Amino acid sequence: MRRLLVLACLVAMHGCGRPTFPPVLSRVVAGEDATPHSWPWQVSLQSDSSGRWSHVCGGSLISSEWILTAAHCINDRYNYRVELGKHSLEASEDGSIAQRPANIFSHEDYNTLLSRNDIALIKLSSPVTFSDTIQPACLPDQGLVLPHDTPCFVTGWGRLSTSGPLADILQQALLRVVGHDICSHPDWWSVLATEKMVCAGGDGVTAGCNGDSGGPLNCQNSDGSWGVHGVVSFGSGEGCNVVQKPTVFTQVSSYIGWINIYKKSNNKNETNVCFWELIYTEKVHSIK
Repeated sequence: MRRLLVLACLVAMHGCGRPTFPPVLSRVVAGEDATPHSWPWQVSLQSDSSGRWSHVCGGSLISSEWILTAAHCINDRYNYRVELGKHSLEASEDGSIAQRPANIFSHEDYNTLLSRNDIALIKLSSPVTFSDTIQPACLPDQGLVLPHDTPCFVTGWGRLSTSGPLADILQQALLRVVGHDICSHPDWWSVLATEKMVCAGGDGVTAGCNGDSGGPLNCQNSDGSWGVHGVVSFGSGEGCNVVQKPTVFTQVSSYIGWINIYKKSNNKNETNVCFWELIYTEKVHSIK
């Protein structure tokens, strides 16, 4: 037990966006099964609206207590839980946990019609302990804009095709960033694409799909760590893979200030779960 806690502490000290099991970054065009637990910040947001817990959206763990997702994933009429550390949604897996939210904060200026400010934060009921299967992603610097053609990966348990089933195994797909000047062209997304959004894909082959909403656009930083640069927001009503209709993400770098305000004002009881558990384990061990 102590070894696991020491490992969790080493993970925490090592920083964000560095999975124990690195992703295999293939060039498979249409998406593929991810290496198990290679995106350990990916979570499944689930509701019990149908009488049983079912996947509705993705999300990203950004600290021991906070999940980043999309505002359009949140409905006040539903109860939610978050599953962390999952690879297969159907299988019972060691290292996975489920938590209910303590609070959910959708952006106060979220516009349903235009998908503006489509971002939300979920505070977990208690801090999670980082492990091989549960680790936080990095956040980008405020105001950072990804260059055109930057290679990133969308991950999630969304539909495998426009009318296909939801994935059981976590999927990953390579998407290249489409610059705002192109994405906002009348033949692409026109005025629907704002400078607070990131477009990626649009080749008619690879895209996010229903069920991927709220999940991350994972882009590798210069130091090798992974950051969540986008939150899946919307795609074409004509289908998941439409030419010149890339997947549109909320640009996380435009909301760093908003994220920090909510985290700071709601983290009064947050502790370093790793630090305290290690001390507690040492005391118990010495008594024995």
